[in-house]
Amino acid sequence: MEAALLSDLYARAQRERRPLISFEFFTPRTAEGDRAFFDRTLPALAALRPGYCSVTYGAGGSTRDKTLGVVERIQNDYGLPAMAHLTCVGATRAQIEDLLDDARRRGIRNLLALRGDPPEGTTAFEQVPGGFRYAHELVTLARGFGGFSIAVAGFPEGHLECREGKRVDWERLKAKVACGADAVITQLFFDNAYFYEFRDHLVDRLGVRVPIVPGIIPIQSAGQIRKFVALCGATIPPALAARLEALATDDAAAAEFGIEFATAQCVDLLRQGVPGLHFYSLNKALPVTRILQNLEGSGFSLGRPAGGS
Repeated sequence: MEAALLSDLYARAQRERRPLISFEFFTPRTAEGDRAFFDRTLPALAALRPGYCSVTYGAGGSTRDKTLGVVERIQNDYGLPAMAHLTCVGATRAQIEDLLDDARRRGIRNLLALRGDPPEGTTAFEQVPGGFRYAHELVTLARGFGGFSIAVAGFPEGHLECREGKRVDWERLKAKVACGADAVITQLFFDNAYFYEFRDHLVDRLGVRVPIVPGIIPIQSAGQIRKFVALCGATIPPALAARLEALATDDAAAAEFGIEFATAQCVDLLRQGVPGLHFYSLNKALPVTRILQNLEGSGFSLGRPAGGS
């Protein structure tokens, strides 16, 4: 099944004056994980009628073939548009071209173009001979293929590796968009002020006109979030840090607090007119389900379409 283009999904949501809700999944590493995902998690989240889903690529591009298979299955079995992550890591231009051909044959039309994280056991990105170093090169290549709608990543606090500062990083994001990106999806953040500064700078100063979509992660444990922010450089505000410290030994209470915190974060973002909410689900259905129920209970009409293919 050939799915709707990401650009069309956001345009339609804008016309209908509703936020586009989307979920990110990671590819399970084990047969047991596959069963849990396809038997329980995916059916539960698909029932929430997201506008689309995205599927990660795995560290170092380790799951690229599986990613395409999961995206294809989401589209064919659930009628949901889905987006495949695509990175520069460990692949030559020729290999990426082959992957794009394969994606197109499968009816996959939406891509998230990323530089990507280094493979496990390494600490620095290394460009392979004949490969790409930057995400804008992937955007340019995929745009040249035709038929794809492309999202790119944005960093409200600046990319961890950009030593020149966040405004230089945002200039580079503008260049990625200029290469043909249709939307920006942000890294996780816990203080909405960072997102608003980022969005306003891109729109008002840099003239970026594509949807800028906040990425939201429901906290599930104090230890897990500390690990994530160490990898991506996001700030944990002092009040949140204190609360997580108090919940450090009680994961169930931390997860309940995470639903409450993410709900409040999303309420504020929706009131400020964001074009959508992109949830990093971590392959868990309950937190996202509860958050969306809370938002609708607070009076927000999310208007999630049935599919969209």
